[in-house]
Amino acid sequence: MSAPVQQPPQPADGKRKGKAQYVQAKRARRCDAGGPRQLEPGLQGILITCNMNERKCVEEAYSLLNEYGDDMYGPEKFTDKNQQPSGDEGEDDDVEAALKKEVDDIRAFTEMRLRRFQSVESGANNVVFIRTLGIEPEKLVHHILQDMYKTKKKKTRVILRMLPISGTCKAFIEDMKKYAETFLEPWFKAPNKGTFQIVYKSRNNSHMNREEVIKELAGVVGSLNSENKVDLTNPQYTVVVEIIKAVCCLSVVKDYMLFRKYNLQEVVKSAKDLSQLNPKQAAPVGNGREAKLESGDKSSQSDPAEGKCNQEEVPGNSEEVKQTKPMSETQVVNEGGSKPELGSQVPKEPKSNENDLA
Repeated sequence: MSAPVQQPPQPADGKRKGKAQYVQAKRARRCDAGGPRQLEPGLQGILITCNMNERKCVEEAYSLLNEYGDDMYGPEKFTDKNQQPSGDEGEDDDVEAALKKEVDDIRAFTEMRLRRFQSVESGANNVVFIRTLGIEPEKLVHHILQDMYKTKKKKTRVILRMLPISGTCKAFIEDMKKYAETFLEPWFKAPNKGTFQIVYKSRNNSHMNREEVIKELAGVVGSLNSENKVDLTNPQYTVVVEIIKAVCCLSVVKDYMLFRKYNLQEVVKSAKDLSQLNPKQAAPVGNGREAKLESGDKSSQSDPAEGKCNQEEVPGNSEEVKQTKPMSETQVVNEGGSKPELGSQVPKEPKSNENDLA
């Protein structure tokens, strides 16, 4: 029999493509619209946490942000893909001015092609980052939470927390300190002042120390104005620090405690719900105390019962008690040495002997 014919390997330019080529093509299509596809320094946006369903979270985020974004900034404007950046037909004598103008036109055209809200890879599980363009994230998120707090109307099912991110930098203590000195000026630099607290959260990062970061940022806030004071109960401003891998996300928000730490599920709950939840939370404590009291009462009540049971058991063993009682008396007699009881007991034995003889 003839040996099986071995097929030669297909060339790289053949019809079949490798997995790497498909991945590169997919990335090229994603990046065709422009803009970064993952969280990196220099971005603004909204950090959203969810519970095990990131795709549904992105859909709810787009719906909610577009609703309130159109309300605050008007409907989003789109341009045709075939539209090209406009330029003057006249010739410019200055080459540098012409080159600068061309760069500005290309940048403006790229920004027109970008969407107002665009999801990027955050680098952590159950975390979605929505990049924003042309809006102020802290004002938009505050507007959303304020409306939901007033209306008590639940609009999301998967989204848990929604935190605005006004700036990002590299997650190194020196870079964070340098960036915070200019980033925190609009809120804390004299003559501006206020009470503040710092909220820190780190994901997929092991080289940052929580206490060190909070200490450095608090020192920056104090250096901007000595009248800035720390208030952990009801602060005027809350400095949010979210670290994901090698990127640090910063923002300064208001009404952090009033809006339930910017939790969309908790902010819609009414005062009645909270009042109903508090007794439930306090119920185990009360029941525990009552249970302890009842157990104490039962134990105190069970003592007479046990006494009764013991008393009921005593008649059953009365014969044994009667039999053991003379022995105890004899022991007491031997200890005390009382002669009358000995005399009363001594004659009984001869009688028993006489009866036995009879």
